[in-house]
Amino acid sequence: MKIINAIAPIRLNDVGGWTDTWFAGKGAVCNIAVYPYVEVQVLVSERAGSEPQVVVYAENYDLRYHLVSPTSATEEGLEKLPLIEAAIRRMDIPERLAIEVRVHSDIPPGASTGTSAAVSVAIIGALDMLTPGRLTPYEVARMAHAIETEDLGLQSGVQDQLASAFGGINLIDIHQFPHANVAPVAIGNSAWWDLEQRISLIYVGKPHQSSAVHQQVIRDLGESPGEDPRLERMRVLAKQAKDAIFAADWKAYGAVMDANTEVQRALHPSLVSADFERVIAIAREHGVLGCKVNGAGGDGGSVTLLGDGIMARKRAMHAEISAAGFQPVPIYLARQGLRVWSSN
Repeated sequence: MKIINAIAPIRLNDVGGWTDTWFAGKGAVCNIAVYPYVEVQVLVSERAGSEPQVVVYAENYDLRYHLVSPTSATEEGLEKLPLIEAAIRRMDIPERLAIEVRVHSDIPPGASTGTSAAVSVAIIGALDMLTPGRLTPYEVARMAHAIETEDLGLQSGVQDQLASAFGGINLIDIHQFPHANVAPVAIGNSAWWDLEQRISLIYVGKPHQSSAVHQQVIRDLGESPGEDPRLERMRVLAKQAKDAIFAADWKAYGAVMDANTEVQRALHPSLVSADFERVIAIAREHGVLGCKVNGAGGDGGSVTLLGDGIMARKRAMHAEISAAGFQPVPIYLARQGLRVWSSN
């Protein structure tokens, strides 16, 4: 038996998010790839007789089953886990092989940190090892985006897949949706460690459905959404975030995070829910420099906090946030994106 391993990071603090969408047309996003990563293991063996070709095991749900049709959806559509199944069906699996695709993640479900994109990226990267040739990180990201938008019919920007495939801190320039350039924001170790120590990810404890929130905002943006001044403000903020990170100017970076969250409130009142406001209020009491609601926002998801560098204050903040019923998620910055390797 051969084992193929693939891990892909999630992302947070997507300054400029919303401008990486089809309705914005063009945009800019500065985001950060972080662990905990999505882990995919593919167990590969020679296929014997009539055994199922593809078995799916979603560890987080303790769900294991075989795909009736590994190459196309059944007449009833996708079976149990649409995203995982659609990613598998996108790839060429040699007829002579039997595989078991195992998926696991330590990130809470619906955290608005691009977990679904990381799942697709990791599955694509792993199954790409079964055939000659290799997809580039950009090609992996493009396919992962197509899975969500074309195969599943969901609203999705392009930043999540690119962050997962490339890793690191990036300024993503969407010059013509869905095409984008990925520019790494390279900083020294001291700045990297300082940012990693200051940053917090807080899950508000409710699954988040970004596609439904997208629909609300699209309706409110009107006939020419790409020209909306709120989206243009976000494009500018993404570049200011990049400049602040380059300079390791965390006060400026925090101000950009706050400004971006304010634009999210202006896009639609429901994007920054009462739970987010409660977390932000607690964070302010502990001297944070900035707060950014991740992803589309809405009733659930997560928020990124940027601390002042005093670790005792950060720990006290986490304790108070936990006591209020919310969940700090342990993270560290991911220098690399998708990683794939095999072993026997």
